[in-house]
Amino acid sequence: MFEFRKRRATPEAPEAKASATGRLLAWPGAGRPAWSARDAGSLTRAGFTGNPVGFRAVRLICEAAAALPLVLQDRAARHDSHPALDLLARPNPGQGRAELFEALVGQLLLTGNGYLEAVGRDGLPYELHVLRSDRVALVPGADGWPMAYDYSANGRTHRFALGDGPAPVCHIKSFHPQDDHYGLSALSAAATAIDVHNAASAWSKALLDNAARPSGAIVYRGADGQAGLTPDQYERLVEEMESQHQGARNAGRPMLLEGGLDWKPMGFSPSDMEFQQTKEAAAREIATAFGVPPMLLGIPGDATYANYQEANRAFYRLTVLPLMARVAGAVADWLSDFAGERFELRVDPDRVPALSMERDGQWRRVSEATFLTDAEKRALLGLPAREIGDG
Repeated sequence: MFEFRKRRATPEAPEAKASATGRLLAWPGAGRPAWSARDAGSLTRAGFTGNPVGFRAVRLICEAAAALPLVLQDRAARHDSHPALDLLARPNPGQGRAELFEALVGQLLLTGNGYLEAVGRDGLPYELHVLRSDRVALVPGADGWPMAYDYSANGRTHRFALGDGPAPVCHIKSFHPQDDHYGLSALSAAATAIDVHNAASAWSKALLDNAARPSGAIVYRGADGQAGLTPDQYERLVEEMESQHQGARNAGRPMLLEGGLDWKPMGFSPSDMEFQQTKEAAAREIATAFGVPPMLLGIPGDATYANYQEANRAFYRLTVLPLMARVAGAVADWLSDFAGERFELRVDPDRVPALSMERDGQWRRVSEATFLTDAEKRALLGLPAREIGDG
């Protein structure tokens, strides 16, 4: 009985299999791509602070939008002085109007959401502050509409409750087809192109560290029947390569080989030669996502516009003006709730140098239209109706 249990406990070894090809190492080709995270913080680090194209595109839009002249007008007239204009001219002790709108537009481009806080609720606010979008969380109510905004910083959370009066926070968001409360940023749409551009830059840096040439292989030509290096010879070779021929400091240093060793350099493959074109294509995609003509960013190979002046006009007309019109309109509606009167904030295109040629042509065509009344001409030019008694 004990012999039977012993035989059951030690079964026979399974049949050994042998491969017809012997030892074989399969070297895979292109694997699955590794994309960066898509949260606001990771996208900002990868696409703004770590990518020159995204950085310049965002700064170009922010600075151009913040420098646009704004006018305040109601249904009756255009006002050169108004408490709302004074508030925007000096929104808080640390910022002026340009800094405020630059930060607000920047948050909108990077995260798809811009938040403006009002300090004081008796009449117009005393101060305005831009809140970091990555720190703000919208709190929906039972009906799905926002009931509050939570702002978290340094382990503390402050809640801005939305009541019957003016909202303490102005939320400006980009269009998002699949989100009811948050906007879609241009940085999210350009995330794939940003990863490609950053990977191409990292490849270029690695190539420069390797003396700006591709790697090669050390081939051992065995002598006297030797099939390979001994362990001691291999360790010595690896140590010498790491200490004497690796890194930018040792770039160009000649290599002394002995004992049947031969260096075989590896040339660029066609795909390696095209990486620069891939990088430029990714840069154009980033610029397209932000609405900046690649010509303004110095990206070669772009011939969409005939000259720089035409590209600059298209940049203002198609990107900066619509964005700033939406931001200024939202801020004006929000401040109107505090002031108790309705007014509008509009961009004055007559004082935008990039649009001077277009405005000159428009003014000339309108002034020469003899079939229009003065009131109709003023309406076409975006001017308020002339009051009775004006000269």
